[in-house]
Amino acid sequence: MAKNSYLFASESVSEGHPDKVCDMISDAVLDTFLAADPYARVACETLVTTQQIVLAGEVRGPASITKDVLEQVARDTVRKIGYEQNGFHWKTCDVMVLLHSQSADIAMGVDSGENKDEGAGDQGIMFGYACRETDALMPAPIYYAHKILRDMAQARHSGTVKGLGPDAKSQISLLYENGKPVRATSIVVSTQHDEDLSSSDVEGIVRPFISKALPKGWLTNETDFYINPTGRFVIGGPDGDAGLTGRKIIVDTYGGAAPHGGGAFSGKDPTKVDRSAAYAARYLAKNVVAAGLGDRCTIQLSYAIGVSKPLSIYVDLHGTGNVDTGKLGEVLGEVMDLSPRGIRTHLGLNKPIYARTAAYGHFGREPEADGGFSWERTDLADALRSAVA
Repeated sequence: MAKNSYLFASESVSEGHPDKVCDMISDAVLDTFLAADPYARVACETLVTTQQIVLAGEVRGPASITKDVLEQVARDTVRKIGYEQNGFHWKTCDVMVLLHSQSADIAMGVDSGENKDEGAGDQGIMFGYACRETDALMPAPIYYAHKILRDMAQARHSGTVKGLGPDAKSQISLLYENGKPVRATSIVVSTQHDEDLSSSDVEGIVRPFISKALPKGWLTNETDFYINPTGRFVIGGPDGDAGLTGRKIIVDTYGGAAPHGGGAFSGKDPTKVDRSAAYAARYLAKNVVAAGLGDRCTIQLSYAIGVSKPLSIYVDLHGTGNVDTGKLGEVLGEVMDLSPRGIRTHLGLNKPIYARTAAYGHFGREPEADGGFSWERTDLADALRSAVA
C-alpha cells in the first residue's frame, strides 16, 4: 500500500444493543424531567441484563415525576425499541428505580447566585470535530456505519423487513488515498434474527442495506463482507449481554477519527458540560469547516466545576486551514458565549430533545424544527468568516 494510502475503520451499534438500550432509557428519563421543568437536573445511569432494568443516579425536579412514572418511562422505551422476548420483555421485566436527590455540594457549585454565574457541572475536556468527507461534515466510516443500522431499524419498525431483532452492530473499513475515502475494503454487520432464519437468509436481508447506504463505486469485487460471522445471533440484547449507560462514547461521536474527552452524554442534563460543551465544540467545528476556514477542524474546550467560562479553547485545522488558529480560538469565544448558560441558551438545550440522540450518533444529523440537533446548524459560518477577515 502506498504511503499516502491507509485504512481506517469505525463501528456503530443499533438502538437494541444492550448499552444503547441503557442510553435510550437514560435520555428518556432526562426528557421526562425537562418536559416538566426545563431547569431540572438529571444524571441518570441505567443498567440492563436478563429481565432486569436498574435506574440509578441523582435528580432535582418536580415531585410529580415519581418512581412509578420513571418505571413506565423505562418500559415504554424498551417497547419502542422492540423487545418482546422471553429474556427481555418490556412488560414483564423487573424495574428498579434508585434515583436520589442531587448532591447539595454539586448544586452549590453549579447554581447561579447573587455574585456568581452558573458554573460548569464538572471539570473536564470536551472535543468537537468536523471534516469534508461527507455532506454532514462527518468522518465517512462512522457516518455510513450509522446509516446501515439506522436504515435496517427503520425497515424493522415499519414491517417492511421481517425476521430481524433489535440488537445489531456494524463496522466499516475504508481505504483512504491522499486523505480522502475512496472505497470500502471490508463491511461487518451482525444482527439478531429469528431462529428459523439461516445465515444465507440473514445475508440476503442485510446486503441490500449495505449497497444502498454506501456511495456508488465504494463496494467492489475486493470488498470483504462479514454478515453474522459467528453464524448465529438469536439470543441478543440484554439477555445476551449486560448493558450500561455511557459505554459507547466513540460510537456516539466520531468513530475514533477525533479525540474524545472521556465523558458520556446520555442521561445528563445540559448543565453537565460533558454533554453541552461537546455539542458546542461540534457546533463550532462544523461552522469553521462550513465557513471554508479549513477542511478539517478539531476544537478542545476545558472547564472547572463551578466555574462558568472555559479555561482554554484550542483549535487544530490539521494543516488544511487558511487562518491563524490562535486568532481563530479567540474569535470562537467571541462569537459564542461558552459558559454553560450561554451554550444552553444559544443552542436551546433546555428541551426534551435527547432520547432521539441516544442511538445512531449525536452528530451528523439534520437540525429539527423543535430544536433537536441544534448543534448541527451552520448559522455561525458568516460571522466566523467576517471575524477572521
